Amino acid sequence: MKLNKLVRAAIFAALAIGVGFSLLLIPNIELITVTIFISGLTLGSAWGMLIGGTAEIIFSSLNPLGSGLSFPPLFFSQVLSMIIIGAIGGWLRPIFYRPVFSFKTLLGLGFTGLFVTFIYDSFTTLSYPVSAGFEFAQTLGIYISGLAFSLLHQISNAIVFIVGIPRVMKYLAVQS
Repeated sequence: MKLNKLVRAAIFAALAIGVGFSLLLIPNIELITVTIFISGLTLGSAWGMLIGGTAEIIFSSLNPLGSGLSFPPLFFSQVLSMIIIGAIGGWLRPIFYRPVFSFKTLLGLGFTGLFVTFIYDSFTTLSYPVSAGFEFAQTLGIYISGLAFSLLHQISNAIVFIVGIPRVMKYLAVQS
């Protein structure tokens, strides 16, 4: 049983990295978050955390538009965010691990997509001013100035969660 989960984890990590690179040039549209969330949903929190951390380390390190390794606080916040998202996927398994979704559950998926993306955007936006030692007012100003970009990212991920997760879970939830 553990080998089966290890193979699935490797597939999820590879998939997250692959979809990350495939949509690299499209701003605010990404599938890494939903893939890592689904990995936690399918395999549990511990595996979701491992997949989230591993996939983000590889993706961010090898990103041709700018490696996260060039700014360690950003790199750390990206990896930590994805670890948290994988864990949240596992925690929400009793709610979202199903082959069929009601309208209310779809709204819950949308809110979840918005929320986990809010976590990611907050951590990454705050990584620079906090690591640079800015005062609270300056940090708040930087955070607020990035809200429009972050909000677009959060809304797009809410839509991705609503559209994507039911289509994937239709097949994954029946298998187990």
